[in-house]
Amino acid sequence: MNTEVPQSVRIALLTVSDSRNLETDKSGSLLAERIEGAGHILHERRIVKDDIYQVRAAVSQWIADSECDVIVTTGGTGVTGRDGTPDAVAPLLDKIIDGFGEAFRWMSFQEIGTSALHSRALAGVANGTYVFCLPGSAHACAQGWDGLLSKQLDSRTKPCGLVELMPRLRES
Repeated sequence: MNTEVPQSVRIALLTVSDSRNLETDKSGSLLAERIEGAGHILHERRIVKDDIYQVRAAVSQWIADSECDVIVTTGGTGVTGRDGTPDAVAPLLDKIIDGFGEAFRWMSFQEIGTSALHSRALAGVANGTYVFCLPGSAHACAQGWDGLLSKQLDSRTKPCGLVELMPRLRES
């Protein structure tokens, strides 16, 4: 049994939605509970409209904030006209973590079959900050957190989790 104390990371949470508020944001609330339940710090939580510029502004602010280690977004990752989160975030990334989107879609495929290809879940690194874009459904957020993020943001994950790499993200 691993008795190592996990390292807490500071996570900003952004819900992208035209219709949700803090009271009706089930996905954001689920993620906030999971973040704090894992011993991490909820750095800040916001809701913005599904507008590429509002998403980009919020994410950019946190990327520039030295007190923010990780950004998780929920919503806006589909293929409809208003779904623009990956389009807003991708230009901000220094590196894309292709495996995140691939693994998320593979996990989703196990449950929902070929409908998983509709997801444009995305992850990357910007200015030494991890950025993860999850779909907007509470189920997808639970799947993304429980299946991927909870493990990769746990400093005890071996052989290598993303937290272990954090001190090296700004190397040149």
